[in-house]
Amino acid sequence: MSKKLFGTDGIRGIANTELTPELAFKLGRAIVATLPSDAFAFTEESGKKVTDVTAAVKFRRPRVLIGRDTRRSGKMLEGALSAGITSAGADAVLAGIVPTPAVSLLLQDDCFDAGVVISASHNPPEYNGLKVFMGGGKKLSDKQEEQVEELLHTDDVPLPKFCNDGDTCKCRPSRPTGSSVGRVEVLATATEEYVQKLVALFPIGALKGMKIALDCGHGASYSASPAALEALGAEVVVLNDDFSGDDINVGCGSTHLEVVARCVRSGDFDLGIAHDGDADRMLAVDETGAEVDGDHIMAVCAKYLKDTGQMDELPVVGTVMANLGFVRALEGMGIPVETTAVGDRYVLERMYETGAVLGGEQSGHIIFLQHNSTGDGLLSALMLSYIVASSDKPLSKLTKVMKDFPQVLINVYVSSKGVEGCAPLQTAMRSAEAELGDTGRILVRASGTEKMVRVMVEASDEELAQNLAQNLAAVVEKELG
Repeated sequence: MSKKLFGTDGIRGIANTELTPELAFKLGRAIVATLPSDAFAFTEESGKKVTDVTAAVKFRRPRVLIGRDTRRSGKMLEGALSAGITSAGADAVLAGIVPTPAVSLLLQDDCFDAGVVISASHNPPEYNGLKVFMGGGKKLSDKQEEQVEELLHTDDVPLPKFCNDGDTCKCRPSRPTGSSVGRVEVLATATEEYVQKLVALFPIGALKGMKIALDCGHGASYSASPAALEALGAEVVVLNDDFSGDDINVGCGSTHLEVVARCVRSGDFDLGIAHDGDADRMLAVDETGAEVDGDHIMAVCAKYLKDTGQMDELPVVGTVMANLGFVRALEGMGIPVETTAVGDRYVLERMYETGAVLGGEQSGHIIFLQHNSTGDGLLSALMLSYIVASSDKPLSKLTKVMKDFPQVLINVYVSSKGVEGCAPLQTAMRSAEAELGDTGRILVRASGTEKMVRVMVEASDEELAQNLAQNLAAVVEKELG
C-alpha cells in the first residue's frame, strides 16, 4: 500500500480539517498495535520478561511519550492521541511543550516504547502534525509508515497477541476494559532532563564570555534553549519566547532570519541563533548579521570534528538540496559526502549505514549521531557556539571554509505534485541540464509537507541560475498550478 498520509516528516495538515482528532485517535491505537508483543509481557513485580503468559499476574503496559509545540490545536490533538493510546491498553505520558529532539533523546533511556511529537515544524499556526518515533528515538522507516498507514484505514485496529512458546497465543481484546485500560501520566521534568543531557556534553562554562541573540520563533524552544545556553555561561538576549498559540513561526524564527539579524547588528554579539517551531532545526547569523545556513553550519562542524579526531575517515551525509560548494569544500578537506533524499530520517538511515557521526540538511536539520538520532536545533546551536568560543575566531571567518555556488530556489504552489509524470516539465529540465553541463545542477521536487513544488538551480554563473530557475518555475506553474 503506498503512503498517502505520511510525508517527509510525519503526518501534517491543517488542524481539525485535514489533521483531525479522529485521525490522532486512530494513530494512537495504531502505534500501540505496531509495538512488539513482548512490550506488554512483563510482570510489574519482577520486571522480567514472561515466557508463559499464564504465569503473569500483571502485564507491564507500554509507555508512549507525547510532546507538542505551542500551537492552539496542540492540546486538542494531544487529548485525542492520548485517548487512542490508552484505549489500546498503553500508557500516554505527557511531556507538555518540548522541542521535538527532546522526545527523541528521552526515548533513548528505555523508559518508553514509542513517542509522538504534535508539531508542524516550520509551517504556519493553523497547521499541525504528528511525528512518530519508536523505541530508541528513531523515526519510522518507510516500511513502518506503510504498516501504520494501513492500520489507519482500519475501523478497529487489531492489538498484539501474547505468545507462549510459539504454539499458544492470546489475542488481547480490541477494547481493553477495567484495569487493562491505559493511564495518562505527566512528565513535568521533560524539558529539564533534556537540557541537562545536552549541557553535560560540554565543559563547564564553555560559552562564558559569549553574547548570543536567540529567536525562539514563539515555539517549543522558548524554555529549553535559553536555559541551556545560559547554563554554559553565555549571555543570551532572547526574542519571541512568548506565545499565544496563533503566532508560532509568524514573521520570526528560522524562516525569518532578518529578525535575529537586526538584533545582532544592534549590539556587540558573537552570533545569532533562530529555531523553527519545534526546534528540530537551527539556522544562524554571524557577528555581522549575515545568514549562516545548514550547509555552512555542517561545514564548520565537520572541520572541527575532523581537526579534533572525531571523524576518522567517515563521511558526512547531506541531501540532494545541499549546495555544490558544500560538497566541494568537504572533499577539499578529505571528507567524503554521502547524498540522500530530502528528510532527516533518510539522512539518519544513511548515517547508520555508513557509520557517519554528522549529517543534515541545508534547512538546518543537523544530526550529531553520537548524541541524538534526529535533527536537534539546540544541540546544533550549542555545538556551533562552542566551536566559535573555542576557536577564538569570529563565525564570519569560520564559515569561509565553504564558498557557495550561486543557488536559486523558487517555491511554486500547485494543485498537483506530479513532477515525474509531467512531460513538458521533464523536457524543460533536460534542456536546462544540457545548458548547464557539468557547471551546475537542477533539482525539481515536490514538497513532502506542503502543496508545493520546489525548483532549485545551481550554476557557476548567478544570472544563468536565475534565468533557468524562473523558466522552470513558469513551466511548473503552467502545468501543475
